[in-house]
Amino acid sequence: MEFSRTFKVLFVCLIVLVIIVPIGLIATGTAYGEWGSDELEEMVGYIPSGFAQIADVWSAPLPDYDFSGGDHETLATQAPGYYISAIIGVILTFGILFIAGRAMAKGRD
Repeated sequence: MEFSRTFKVLFVCLIVLVIIVPIGLIATGTAYGEWGSDELEEMVGYIPSGFAQIADVWSAPLPDYDFSGGDHETLATQAPGYYISAIIGVILTFGILFIAGRAMAKGRD
């Protein structure tokens, strides 16, 4: 299997992004769009009804990108959860795109 130069460049960029993923730990506040219902209510003064209906539908397997238990207050102790989340996200994204690509290619034959 031969990969194009564009794919190689994109892959290297993706690896760099995975490596720097814990940089969000040094930022203040919360990440855009990752608000819980309590944070959203604090920001806008209410919880939109649609948001309230689906707020408990999904529970993250690794809440706050951190492992449960232990004292995870420093960057060094929180970073492993961020790396694991990033790696799982990359694998799932590539897997879904690979399966979709194969299905689309099969449809052309």
